Amino acid sequence: MGKAENSRIALPIGSNLDRFIMRNQEDFPYASGELSQLLRDLAYAGKVVNREINMAGLAGITGAYGAENVQGEEQQNLDVAADIRFTRALKKGGEVAAIISEEAEEIIDLSNPRSKYIVAMDPLDGSSNIDVNVSIGTIFSIYRRISPQGSPIQMEDVLQPGKNQVAAGYILYGSSTMMVYTTGSGVNGFTYEPSLGEYILSHQNMQMPKDGKIYSINEGSYKSFSESVVNYIESCKDKGYSARYIGSLVADFHRNLLKGGIYIYPSTAKAPNGKLRLLYECNALAMIAEQAGGRATDGKQRIMEIEPSELHQRVPFYVGSENMVLEAEKA
Repeated sequence: MGKAENSRIALPIGSNLDRFIMRNQEDFPYASGELSQLLRDLAYAGKVVNREINMAGLAGITGAYGAENVQGEEQQNLDVAADIRFTRALKKGGEVAAIISEEAEEIIDLSNPRSKYIVAMDPLDGSSNIDVNVSIGTIFSIYRRISPQGSPIQMEDVLQPGKNQVAAGYILYGSSTMMVYTTGSGVNGFTYEPSLGEYILSHQNMQMPKDGKIYSINEGSYKSFSESVVNYIESCKDKGYSARYIGSLVADFHRNLLKGGIYIYPSTAKAPNGKLRLLYECNALAMIAEQAGGRATDGKQRIMEIEPSELHQRVPFYVGSENMVLEAEKA
């Protein structure tokens, strides 16, 4: 049994996030206090956003912000609030040199030139569901910068393939709030206990079932799917699989991670390159899926092998139980 596996098993369920990070720091790819602090900064910002989401209806901050993001999508008030909270926490933490955010057209330089890390994030995935009280989430990827510390941020620092991630995760705001992340030594989930103000280890060494009986896809676009996607959907129906599509990527992914299933957002006539963004949505969930024994591709190529060419690059996305993704690729 290897050191990483041993340390994961030794830690009891119920340990808080800070203790877990400290106990497992030696398993991080670059074993550094900076990465540990960065994960804590993300967790703290998640607590703040969780509070604002829970109070959104009473505080009157649901609804549209009145502007569009770089994707041409209507921003919600909480999109903007979450982006501010995470950016502020990472800037003050001092461990991050720059951020790529769904809500910002350009690289956000945090004026921390000596910092080692780059964060790519979707501050609030599924925000169109806020007004109807459906689960939403934050997705994040962490990379080490390529250019020398102390020098200005370069495009090569942010346009890195997913295989270069040193950590990835998401925070799910639902019936309970959970932070799920990996540093390349398995996937662990922590449930937020608001009365204590702590994330408590609740899902240790998470494993995605190799097979499942759930398929998640927006069938409203059925007539614009490719023949292979249509064939796969029909095979799912023939087998009696359940269709489950929340419309919040994090929520759909989390359910399939626990129960087994596949999530597909393919290319369509309206979105020939797919809709989901490679750098701050697909890469993070691909790393988590693979660390949990699942699979993530664009229908042909491993997601984490794709070389990005632009900040907001879109790709088709097939992620979930290994055997289901393999079958979808062959359809």
